[in-house]
Amino acid sequence: MASWLETAITIITPIVMLFGLFGLIMPVFPGLVIIWLAALGFGIFGGFSPGGWGIFMTMTILMVIGNISDGLLMGKKALDYGAAKASLVLAAIVSVIVSLIFSPLGGLIAAPITLYLSEKNQGHTKEEAIAITKGLMVGWGWAFALRFGIGIMMIVLWIIWA
Repeated sequence: MASWLETAITIITPIVMLFGLFGLIMPVFPGLVIIWLAALGFGIFGGFSPGGWGIFMTMTILMVIGNISDGLLMGKKALDYGAAKASLVLAAIVSVIVSLIFSPLGGLIAAPITLYLSEKNQGHTKEEAIAITKGLMVGWGWAFALRFGIGIMMIVLWIIWA
């Protein structure tokens, strides 16, 4: 491979990874997938060494764990605060639709509003619905911390690989 291309790949990969890392602020933004795709591109264009395959597989496992744990943490916290499963499903669907139509920021705003309104519709008081919505947001905070930590671990692994 031409040295200029190798240099370009080595420069572009961490830029894309940082984009993915900071995109994790939005719950519907697939930041870990973007970090993983950058590593995949690095491996495809730069070549997978035996150690590179091992690191890439570790990054793959971390990405899957991060993406699964994300939704589980947010849902678990909301359930701990008394949310109905139907309200969580509705909030997730509305969040995705609003994110696709408007922006990920719109989805971030739509999910707690939908959860609050759904819980009020199910007979909860205003205070109970607020507490349940707070649970979702607490879960979002923990999920963000987990995703961000996993994103940093994935980038550190890539640095070791590179």
